[in-house]
Amino acid sequence: MRRHSIKIENQKIRPVPVMITLMIGVFIGLFNQTALNMALTNIMSDFQIEASDVQWLTTAYLLVLGILVPVSAVLIQWFTTREIFITSLVFSIIGTTIAGLSLNFEILILARVVQAVGAGLLMPLMTNVILVLYPPERRGTIMGIMVLVIMVAPAIGPTLSGLILDRLGWQGIFWICLPLLVISFAFGFVYMQNVSTITKPKIDIPSIFLSTIGFGGIVFGFSSAGKSIDAWGQPIVFMSIIVGITALVLFSLRQFKLEEPMLDLRVFKFPMFSLGVILVFLCMLQILSVSILLPMYLKGGLFLSAFIAGLLLLPGGVFNGITSLISGRLFDKHGPKYLVIVGFTIVSIMTLLFSRISITTSAAIIVVLHSCTLMGAAMIMNPAQTNGLNQLPKQLYPYGAAVMGTLQQIAGAIGAAIAIGMMVAGRTKNISVMTEPEALTAGIQNAFFFAFMVSIAGLLLALFIKKVENSSQKISKLKERSISS
Repeated sequence: MRRHSIKIENQKIRPVPVMITLMIGVFIGLFNQTALNMALTNIMSDFQIEASDVQWLTTAYLLVLGILVPVSAVLIQWFTTREIFITSLVFSIIGTTIAGLSLNFEILILARVVQAVGAGLLMPLMTNVILVLYPPERRGTIMGIMVLVIMVAPAIGPTLSGLILDRLGWQGIFWICLPLLVISFAFGFVYMQNVSTITKPKIDIPSIFLSTIGFGGIVFGFSSAGKSIDAWGQPIVFMSIIVGITALVLFSLRQFKLEEPMLDLRVFKFPMFSLGVILVFLCMLQILSVSILLPMYLKGGLFLSAFIAGLLLLPGGVFNGITSLISGRLFDKHGPKYLVIVGFTIVSIMTLLFSRISITTSAAIIVVLHSCTLMGAAMIMNPAQTNGLNQLPKQLYPYGAAVMGTLQQIAGAIGAAIAIGMMVAGRTKNISVMTEPEALTAGIQNAFFFAFMVSIAGLLLALFIKKVENSSQKISKLKERSISS
């Protein structure tokens, strides 16, 4: 990030300190989130719960994000950047403290909900700040730096959590994160500046209600479906999904009737934004599936320690971050098409190979497959997201960021639920004729084949992506042409 300053509403903004502050907060939040994945089996043992139950630590987190992130478009226009940042860190600190003190599983879920409120405020805020501070021709690079920074957390999360688990137990993850969150709060209190324009649009209570029921119902339904092999036949599953879809339809219809919608769905009138949302949605389905399944396979199928399992996942996160940085620069120069197509091709091949792993698969092969999968994902996420957001006019930035963030969280929840559900179904089917590690691995093979089918769908859709130019870029080019002529 080159050092420069700009003026927003008569105040001088220094983008570098603002972005560093946001990235520190997001980094710690993501580390907190991903580090817990390695501790799921330990939590299952301590609280005597099943995989379908421990899944709710992820599902509850994503459920809150799915409910809160749509509202962020309004919050960004009601409260200053500093106010939202400080509030998000306060919730993260409180949630982390509760989690470290949890004596039962219910309290731990409550802590995750409080943590999710903090993350749900911070992620859309960072995207919106990038859209406001940086011109379209530089956003690919800045988004690449952002992804590089935030992917360091998932990269080192499993490794450090494995070391922490072996020495301090799963509670140690939260006690390590707590002082870091306090430092982030202090740094932001000094350096965070107000970037967003406060317009205070009317808050529509029915829209908030329908959004909550809609996104919440869908996430809850899919999460409940992952509990057992016959869960799809239970009324609570299909009724939750039907109610959720119905509420979202009513929510969407209402937004088009309001003069000041809570979530301006006119963003979907821009074709590359819509396609970008779908591609990011499909990519998130796979990322969440891989991040949940691999730790279970490494510990339950290969009997590796938490630290060794985390160490094997470290290269994938590092390569993902580096690839994100490179793909951001390539996007600024050449556009998204070939990056996204190559990314989905790589992910398709890797998830197909993942669907054939066994209890005799070597650790080296797992490292290579995981690294290549996340490198491919990096070639998809940054270009598809940036290209879609670039097509939006400035007044739709908060809504575009909210829509993109919301559907990412919904995709994560659905992907995690389906992956766990398929793993449980495969394990249940084979447990009578296989050993426990073999049955678990058979279930994980099924889940990875699902990820393969998703990546094929993404690859077909990626053929239609093309680089877009928004109004500011077009004006800039017209000026250059007039000067040259």
